[in-house]
Amino acid sequence: MRFLTMAIAALALSTPAAAQSSAPATGLEAALPEIRKGFADWQLDNRVPGLVWGIVKDGKLIHVEALGVQDLETKRPVTADSAFRIASMSKAFTAYEILQLEAQGKLSLSDPAAKYVPELKGWAAGITVGDLLHHTAGFVTDDPWGDRQQVRTPAEFTAMLKAGFPLQSAPGSAYEYSNFGYATLGRIVTNVSGRPYQQQIGETVMKPLGMASTTYDVFKVPDARLARGYRWENGKWSPEPMMKDGEFGAMGGVVTTANDYAKWVAHLLSGWPAEAKAAGPNGVIRAMRYGGGIPHARTRPGKDAPDCRIGFIYAGGLVSGTDCLLGPVLFHSGGYPGYGSHMLLLPEAGVGLFAFANRTYAAPLPPVWDAAGALQRAGLLAKRPTPVSPQLAASYAVAQRLWAAGRIDAEPGVLAENMLMDRSAENWAAEFARLKGESGDCDTSAPIVPTGAMSGTFQWRCAVGRINGQLLLAPTPTPQIQALRLSRP
Repeated sequence: MRFLTMAIAALALSTPAAAQSSAPATGLEAALPEIRKGFADWQLDNRVPGLVWGIVKDGKLIHVEALGVQDLETKRPVTADSAFRIASMSKAFTAYEILQLEAQGKLSLSDPAAKYVPELKGWAAGITVGDLLHHTAGFVTDDPWGDRQQVRTPAEFTAMLKAGFPLQSAPGSAYEYSNFGYATLGRIVTNVSGRPYQQQIGETVMKPLGMASTTYDVFKVPDARLARGYRWENGKWSPEPMMKDGEFGAMGGVVTTANDYAKWVAHLLSGWPAEAKAAGPNGVIRAMRYGGGIPHARTRPGKDAPDCRIGFIYAGGLVSGTDCLLGPVLFHSGGYPGYGSHMLLLPEAGVGLFAFANRTYAAPLPPVWDAAGALQRAGLLAKRPTPVSPQLAASYAVAQRLWAAGRIDAEPGVLAENMLMDRSAENWAAEFARLKGESGDCDTSAPIVPTGAMSGTFQWRCAVGRINGQLLLAPTPTPQIQALRLSRP
């Protein structure tokens, strides 16, 4: 077993001297023994030659470890720079580019796919770009057939698009995972952008993120860095043939390293928390979580909640749902001849986990989800705080002054028109007086905790007990208070 460790100061691993201290381990340090055991047990049980896993938090790769070997002939150990195929985790890159083209006004998800791929006319009428994105085009599930189409040339794929095939279901009526559908999205990227799909992704995604060790061409990876893929069969490992890149690369062709992939995970997590304004930054990333798709359920991976069923949709290259334990999640697996992979994002906590393995269809879902559970128990998955907007801060200051004055109408113009219709100024004054009489002097300096840019909660400590408050602003050009709710617990 080989360990590699990277940590930021706030979550640094113990030094040997610190490890001898009687102080209990905290944070990441406390979670690591359980996480390591989970990956080591999974590697052993699934006969995986090598794997690498990493944790991203707040935009940085805070921890990465590797186990085993990247090839059985030379016994080179896996490192954070070993290159693995990540198979269907490649679909997120395709979806991201499609959504970028939509944001640029170059296509619409509601457009017929045949508008951009003329070969679809006739047999694929009624299928939209969004149907391809969300796996609702009516194409039959094509795992594992699709994996073997990786090598298709442009001419061969064009012929396939022209020939067509019978549909499994009516477009837009059912979820059915389709590699062919994502290969078709790759052709849309090519036709709309005016350059080959792989080149477009390289220029618009990988190059800006600094993913210099990521490619679609496995033959360009130096032997010294390539994690070779193996199949476990008849009681032994056998090398899987290396397939050249082709037209199905859009559904599963990315070859990357842990150090590079962490940059992509950090980029995806940068979509949250979202700024409360139209056309805010990273809207394309958030579109990968929302919209489209048909809800369905699946069993939760890992050991923490075996009876949990996750309700989810296939959004944009990522599966989006709400987990019984972890809350909102985004995830995706990859399976390919010689490789397996999995990624899990906790967008509200700013945390992402991923793992790559070099055994056929060995996607490490259980240890990734169990690692997330360990991080949660260690207190590392807390929701990132929403910043207080200027209008909420200003209105909270108004509420504090109104309380001090004992009159809700002490400052004309700060109240929405409903406020004095819902309760008269005299009754507000009486309510303030009652609360002050029961509570005594209150410290109103406690900060407001935003629940959005236009609402928040607060709690004031008083001589006798506390006062809980909620502030809600009205949808008016100049924010005004539409509700101020005060109560004693």
